[in-house]
Amino acid sequence: MIEIKTPAQLDAMRAAGLVVASALAAVAEAAKAGVSTAELDELAEQTIRDAGAVPSFKGYHGFPASICASVNEQIVHGIPSRGQVLADGDLISVDCGAILDDWHGDSAVTLFVGSVTDAEQALSDATRDAMRAGIAAVTPGARLTDISHAIETSVHASERTHGRQYGIVREYGGHGIGSAMHMDPFLPNYGKPGKGPRLRVGMAIAIEPMLTLGVEETVELEDGWTVVTADGSRAAHWEHTVAVTDDGPWVLTAPE
Repeated sequence: MIEIKTPAQLDAMRAAGLVVASALAAVAEAAKAGVSTAELDELAEQTIRDAGAVPSFKGYHGFPASICASVNEQIVHGIPSRGQVLADGDLISVDCGAILDDWHGDSAVTLFVGSVTDAEQALSDATRDAMRAGIAAVTPGARLTDISHAIETSVHASERTHGRQYGIVREYGGHGIGSAMHMDPFLPNYGKPGKGPRLRVGMAIAIEPMLTLGVEETVELEDGWTVVTADGSRAAHWEHTVAVTDDGPWVLTAPE
């Protein structure tokens, strides 16, 4: 069963999405050399709670923090810590969720600390472009994997433009969202179009491609959360929560 929201419920999700956007903006401003990922986590949590919301991630299946802070070769689910201090040249993907009036918002950005290589900038751009292509495919009557196909097609277009290959992470992908953070359907970031359920007005989906500068294979660390690239290459992650409407995709976690 895929949850269908009323217009009022989508409005409530938009309010939660704005809280997430605010928290990510605060983190982006603070993510500088010498700052620990634990400090970024504390800032995000305070921003969320100041808005009258609750962090979605904290305590979720035992996750200990309010953001996922994934640095360099870490792809997703990085646990913030005081020992993880950002340095010039680091790449950090920050995933954040908030619950407001029982509705969820979920979004992620990739940030750079100080200097950035051309390859890393291209990686982040390719990932963000793939997310945007997936968002553009969110139309009533389309099939779920039309989004997947749009994401993969965008990645291959970026590969041709940038003259390099990217690893499309396959074990993790997008998901339904609404009254819970992770709901049906699961959304792969690759695949043929025309498969899966039809998109209906009132559905909401978190679209979140993850790309690497190397292989697509991943490894989960002993902490039971942090996922890294199998070859140690760097990774990027972008995400927005998107609603299906008669007027096309509505990005619920976009800034005001």
